[in-house]
Amino acid sequence: MTTLPYETEPPQGDALTVYDERHLVTYLRLLDADSEGADWREAVQIIFGIEPDDEPERARGVHDSHLERARWMTTHGYRHLLEKARGQ
Repeated sequence: MTTLPYETEPPQGDALTVYDERHLVTYLRLLDADSEGADWREAVQIIFGIEPDDEPERARGVHDSHLERARWMTTHGYRHLLEKARGQ
């Protein structure tokens, strides 16, 4: 699987962004890993291609910030997707 380019932190705020749309699968993978109790180090290595032993702070920051955004998508962001789909 190809790793998409990603930012150190995903967008913040209450608006759905192009970045969010491009990373929906990334968000789903993070949510799945979290719900299965996967170790965050394994998840960040597989999903983002970051070696947590080499870059522990960066790895943890990328993982946690993207997981937080993924959770936002499940409570708020999905509504933006639905509204966008209705408008098309």
